[in-house]
Amino acid sequence: MRMRPVRMARWSARHPWKAIVGWFVFVLLCLGAGITAGGNPATTEDFWVGEAGHAELMATDGGLQRRPTEHILIRAGSGPLDSAKATAAARDVTARMSALPEVAEVAPPVRSKDGTALRVAVVMKGAELDARKNVVPLLDASAKVAAGYPELIVEETGSPAISKGVNDQRGKDLTLSERLTLPVTLVILLIVFGSVVMAGVPLLLALSSIAATMGLAMLASHLMPDPGVGTNMILLIGLAVGVDYTLFYLKREREERARAAGRLGPEALVELAAATAGRAIVVSGLAVIVSTATLYLATDVIFSSLATGTILVVAVAVISSLTVLPALLVKLGHRAERRAAKKADRRAKRGAPGVTKPAKPENGRLFDALMRPAQRHPGITLCVSVLVMLAVAAPALGLKLIDPGKDTFSRAIPAMRVHDRLTAAYPELLVKHEVVARSAPGRAPEVRQALTELGRRAQADPLFARNAEPVLRTSADGRISVLELGVPYPAPSDEAIASLGHLRDRYIPSTVGELTGVETAVSGDVARGQDYVHHERNKLPLVVGFLLLLTFVTTAVAFRSAVVGLIGVVLNLLSAAAALGALVLVFQGTWAENLLDFDSLGAIASRVPLFLFVILFGLSMDYQVFVVSRIKEAMEHGMPAREAVLDGIARSAKVVTSAALVMVTVFAAFVFLHLTEMKQMGFCLAVAVLLDAVVIRMMILPSALLLLGERAWRPLRPSRRTGSTAPAAPSHPHVV
Repeated sequence: MRMRPVRMARWSARHPWKAIVGWFVFVLLCLGAGITAGGNPATTEDFWVGEAGHAELMATDGGLQRRPTEHILIRAGSGPLDSAKATAAARDVTARMSALPEVAEVAPPVRSKDGTALRVAVVMKGAELDARKNVVPLLDASAKVAAGYPELIVEETGSPAISKGVNDQRGKDLTLSERLTLPVTLVILLIVFGSVVMAGVPLLLALSSIAATMGLAMLASHLMPDPGVGTNMILLIGLAVGVDYTLFYLKREREERARAAGRLGPEALVELAAATAGRAIVVSGLAVIVSTATLYLATDVIFSSLATGTILVVAVAVISSLTVLPALLVKLGHRAERRAAKKADRRAKRGAPGVTKPAKPENGRLFDALMRPAQRHPGITLCVSVLVMLAVAAPALGLKLIDPGKDTFSRAIPAMRVHDRLTAAYPELLVKHEVVARSAPGRAPEVRQALTELGRRAQADPLFARNAEPVLRTSADGRISVLELGVPYPAPSDEAIASLGHLRDRYIPSTVGELTGVETAVSGDVARGQDYVHHERNKLPLVVGFLLLLTFVTTAVAFRSAVVGLIGVVLNLLSAAAALGALVLVFQGTWAENLLDFDSLGAIASRVPLFLFVILFGLSMDYQVFVVSRIKEAMEHGMPAREAVLDGIARSAKVVTSAALVMVTVFAAFVFLHLTEMKQMGFCLAVAVLLDAVVIRMMILPSALLLLGERAWRPLRPSRRTGSTAPAAPSHPHVV
């Protein structure tokens, strides 16, 4: 693997136009193939988890699955509700909705208990997840009724309308994040390179890698269904690693150019860069891919989609860095040579002496100040830095998890505001528990009687809705029965969660649960969320365990040092814990709500911790591999361990920090989005990357390596090479 990046760079350098054209043809082919094949969206069945998922499987088997339902709310514009006009509007709604091919049935109007509103339930055809695409005609019909009755307020809500609103909002949010991220990233790259052209190269490759991955992800969705979150991850990770890998390579090519002082041509320079930065990019990319693949162990459609998107975009970014980037650098190098030659000719004609620019310092005062504590007092720096990170991590001990369901969506979505008004007038619609029972067809009367008794007992419980009769349905063959019970509390509330416990632990065992040969399970809004959180908690140790093992093995083998591998694992754990602590401190309380524009859930979205650990472990390898590669390279050139650590950290400090700023910018843009879960993910990753680049890589890592000295580099197996492992300058006509 050591020489493969060099061979790829050599071919690209010698055939630059073939490499450049070939890359963009590859991007277009990926996009074209993806668009032609189309995406394969996840179905409702793909989200089934735990007992709730088993209940929905049984209900679907009997044709009693939850059906997508819209609610048309009719209320007075001002003053008391005019009953006659409200009834006329309800008849208009019923007539218009019944005529739509997307509608299965329209229920009779239901007046609210206080008489201030009238509700019409509209059941749609098709699957639950398909309804958001088919709800537009229903919204149009509601709008026409509202226009015909200006003295009334006629508005629509329901899971399909809310899902459509969330999807529309997510699209606007992604556009906003791109508008924020791209200009800031370009400014950072301009500061680093001082050239518009060189700053544009990382962005060009990152965006083209994202485009190619979008097409590949559509193809991959036919193997693993896409729940609709993969695009977010491709954009998030693609821009971050795409810029990072290109930045690492460009930085090394510039170093080789400065060292050669005109004695090497562009082709030779990119080969030298490929031998060092190219190998580091390959190792880093493999580490990200291996660590991200552990998300498949969660056996969750959302995490599988996130893993697939991340793996694909990282792999494509690595390929672009090893193929088209060397070709672009060769073309830009020749362009720079021609411009330099013209300037020299003009100076010679004027009789002006040649100008030699003094070499710029590797790092500025800020970087020197950050590295000075570890250099002078490694023991104290290590202890203080670790204690600070542990203090930041401490709030994670109070972590609470929640499944971010419908109640957590932004009220900027019109359907959510209508939902609040609907549930205020009809509190029994807040939450539905669905008790599913399966038995032999001949036992249907017995099962129905037991479920009826269950409903009677539940209605006597203050945690359940008393003003709404339980709904009992039985399949045509008598095998499946479903009992629906209302709860007048929001799904994330303690009361709603307690009602689920009462149902599963008390009422079912003492009623239908006493019947032998009858299988029961509970689904519904609360059960779905609770079972999903429980599923995530059970999978977390498995995923994190494999993550730690694979990270250790990858790092130890790459650098032939078990100690370096162990240090990498410990430091990644430390930065992840600190980021999680900061997340709990900010989002689990209410003090930062106005600052970051969110409504606290009192908990953290259940997917965030697992996502954080896996993605952060992968991204941290960028810095770990790049920094340790520089140190290892210095040692292979004969430098003692202490000097090699200081030299490697100093040479990598500026580029690592620049890359971190790009990542922080990408992730921080998600804090401005509406969805609380995306805010939490963006904030957590931004904090983690910043702490990792500044505290971990510039204080803790060098302190630990300085204290360990030569002991940190004891190989797992003897190196086959002696002396320097740096490749000799490639033979090329431009080499002097």
